[in-house]
Amino acid sequence: MKIGVIMGGISSEREISLQTGQEMINHLDRSRYEVVPMVIEQRADLIVQVQQAGIDIALLALHGQYGEDGTVQGALETLGIPYTGSGVLASSLCMNKQLSKTLLKGAGVYTPAGFCWQGMDDYDPQVVERLGYPVIVKPNTGGSSIGIQLVQNEKELLLAVQEACSLDQAILIEPYYKGTEITCSIVDDEVLPIIGISSTRSKWFDYKAKYEVDGAKEEVIELPPAIEQRVREAALASYRLLQCKVYARVDMILCQDRPYVLEVNTLPGMTANSLLPKSAAAAGITFTQLLDHIIASSLHERKKEWGIS
Repeated sequence: MKIGVIMGGISSEREISLQTGQEMINHLDRSRYEVVPMVIEQRADLIVQVQQAGIDIALLALHGQYGEDGTVQGALETLGIPYTGSGVLASSLCMNKQLSKTLLKGAGVYTPAGFCWQGMDDYDPQVVERLGYPVIVKPNTGGSSIGIQLVQNEKELLLAVQEACSLDQAILIEPYYKGTEITCSIVDDEVLPIIGISSTRSKWFDYKAKYEVDGAKEEVIELPPAIEQRVREAALASYRLLQCKVYARVDMILCQDRPYVLEVNTLPGMTANSLLPKSAAAAGITFTQLLDHIIASSLHERKKEWGIS
């Protein structure tokens, strides 16, 4: 089978995507696959490279806009090329944090309160004052903790909002929930071992904590049975409601024994430090086996969606 590993892209998460792609290439079984690295530098590259390579399936290692937001998935569907992970709708929904949070709240899934600003014209520090500091400021469609800041006061607020607005048209302001950061990796409707996260160098799991060596402590945690059940139910409810397929990662914060869903990642990181491979390893699944499963399951899903027997 000829596998095109599509990586790079044009989003702020390009470097993380390149790491994900390389890690996938390193672990793909060469006895089963012919591997074709495909680095995207601009939007048109996808169409040109896919058509020239004649691949059987696209293994998506992209993150962020034009990769994780449904646009690449739609382009590949137009070309009739199967691809890994969720479809167009789920990719688009999960990329838009405000929209996905609205849907989750409507279904009774806990997620942090807050509001969405459509650029600097909506800037109103009094509204944030009423919400109460500290708050988290984040781009609405960003990822990898890029542009996310923990804000303690009005002075810090302006700078954080300006930075977030430079990265996205819309930004979210949410109260900071002090608790245990956890993540639930899901593969074909099965929740893998839950990973607990604690940053070793900052107050929360920011970009440096995620990607610097020894930036965070990430390990499988044991929760009281009743709380673990709540976490697993919230993760699966989010995965299913947003119509995710094959695999995803649901990030949460556990505050006063209640899981609050922060976001759902349809193309979670697969670098050497990433959480999904760690969770899979804890379940006895090697990186190579995980990729095998993602490829096989994605082919099955695309055939089902496209009505191919």
